[in-house]
Amino acid sequence: MRTVTILGATGSIGTSTLDLIEREPDRFRVVALTANCDVPRLAEAARRTRAELAVVADESCLPTLAEALAGTSTRVAGGRQAVCDAAQSGADWTMSAIVGCAGLGPTLAAIEGGGTVVIANKEPLVSAGEIILAAAKASGATLLPADSEHNAIFQCLAGDRPAGVRRLILTASGGPFRAWSLAEMAAVTPEQAVAHPNWSMGAKISVDSATMMNKGLELIEAARLFPVDPDAIGIVVHPQSAIHSLVEYVDGSMLAQIGPSDMRVPIAHTLAWPDRMATPLTPLDLVKLGRLEFEAPDPVRFPALALARTALGAGGARPAILNAANEVAVEAFLKRRCGFLEIAAIVADTLDAYDPPAAHDVDAVLAVDGEARRIAAERVKDRVA
Repeated sequence: MRTVTILGATGSIGTSTLDLIEREPDRFRVVALTANCDVPRLAEAARRTRAELAVVADESCLPTLAEALAGTSTRVAGGRQAVCDAAQSGADWTMSAIVGCAGLGPTLAAIEGGGTVVIANKEPLVSAGEIILAAAKASGATLLPADSEHNAIFQCLAGDRPAGVRRLILTASGGPFRAWSLAEMAAVTPEQAVAHPNWSMGAKISVDSATMMNKGLELIEAARLFPVDPDAIGIVVHPQSAIHSLVEYVDGSMLAQIGPSDMRVPIAHTLAWPDRMATPLTPLDLVKLGRLEFEAPDPVRFPALALARTALGAGGARPAILNAANEVAVEAFLKRRCGFLEIAAIVADTLDAYDPPAAHDVDAVLAVDGEARRIAAERVKDRVA
């Protein structure tokens, strides 16, 4: 029986993970579940899975959680440190799915505890990639990617030596505005941006998909996860979202991972790795799918890709600044405080205004993140004014 901890158990990744675990209760035992302050969903999940520990990051929610789980064997705790303690609770397998830099500390804590840590949030590898990789090397932890694109590459590599790889190719759906003109994109509303054509995701990542910033962040993640030159990582638009990424080898062979557009597929792969487990998904119908289309991303309408590649090439604190500024800009857009096309512009402005030294520990990363957010927020105010 594999012991499991889920950091961010009430989000979309967390609930998908719980769905798979609960289908095979004899195979998994839940050690800890965490959430920010969604007590009803956290308590319900803890009751269903008989979790040993339930934690809320917002300590003010702890009394409500304690009341909700009264009479059960589940222990409760609250606060940021309690989340980090839960991450080091000794589980064999930990899902890291806390959105934003709030997930950085718990992810690092899980890695320092060893075991298998599944990365589903972008911030650890984007904002603190070198720190995360050094910690994994020191503790002997195994890092597995849950993002569909990186998991696809991991499956296609299948342990092959890096010397045999020519290119990694990340696929992008192109989002809902793939064929829209710049004039049309200038008038995009939050409701339109969160309506992804293929995937069911949260608002923030749906907007990132619409701007293609998510693919830029995934480019940075791929460069951290896989031992290839960043210039050998390409991006191609694939509207059907059936192929989740590809690996091209030096002999001309190209391997692709293809499957349903559902996050339970890559999560199941990491849950059972190095084995496989069943999912409840309907198999992909290739005849119904009919055709596979590919096109190059448009750098003019989707400038976020160039911003991310430049940040990756510059290294240091640049990826962390990119990520922080994007989060601020996306939040402003969702609150109708800036336009859709202004998201990338605010990120670019922030990168131009702030260039600190590389961060060498989590506190320094968080300091860079905080200052980048402050500058980005000022850029939002300027644009509103």
